[in-house]
Amino acid sequence: MLFFYIRHGDPIYNPDSLTPRGHLQAQALAKRLGLYGIDRVFSSDSTRALQTAQPTCDLLRLEPTVCPWANENRPWERMCVFYENGAREYVFEDPASRRLLASEEMRRLGNDWGTHPAFCDTTIPACYEEIGRDADAFFESLGYRHDREQHVYIPVAPTEERVALFAHQAFSMAFLSHVLDIPYPLYATHFDTCHSGMTVIEFREQDGVVIPKMLQLSNDSHLYREGLPTTYQNRLYF
Repeated sequence: MLFFYIRHGDPIYNPDSLTPRGHLQAQALAKRLGLYGIDRVFSSDSTRALQTAQPTCDLLRLEPTVCPWANENRPWERMCVFYENGAREYVFEDPASRRLLASEEMRRLGNDWGTHPAFCDTTIPACYEEIGRDADAFFESLGYRHDREQHVYIPVAPTEERVALFAHQAFSMAFLSHVLDIPYPLYATHFDTCHSGMTVIEFREQDGVVIPKMLQLSNDSHLYREGLPTTYQNRLYF
């Protein structure tokens, strides 16, 4: 199986939708995905994710399966740092928390990072685990059971399908951390996705197990091909 994780295009967060650039990104992405095909499309129930998936679905004559569990609202509500003035920021974007997540003491904790005093009285570890359980249930429905103790997947019903999930940045931090068995502090501080970026993970069976391998992270070649701006978060060109 090839699994495609795709972040929504350039967004308007209120009201939830895509900008004109975001719609162009979605159309460019559909051309790229249509080249070799996608067998199944899943999407967060947010409008911006569904609008990003729609050109691909139209091109390939597919109906998206809507996944409320992939919405970004859950990490926004429960995986943030809350300030005294009422504002909030994702834990991986708050400066002090970023330093802590990247620290040696967090590396030593590994998968037990949620027991650190900075997080044990917050909703962050519990939300992370909920997303992990949803991720495991999702992949088991696709034919791959996650063995967390061995950090592998058991191919109970392996497939050659190409499966795409259209979702979000903050959700991806927890979701892909679980999928790849990389501790959240490491993943959230060292990896990211751009608007309409395409991440590709191969579920290839070897010796009776699958160790998912990321083949590409947040690929934006579809934007370059269509002459659209290749900007990271609308602030950095490369």
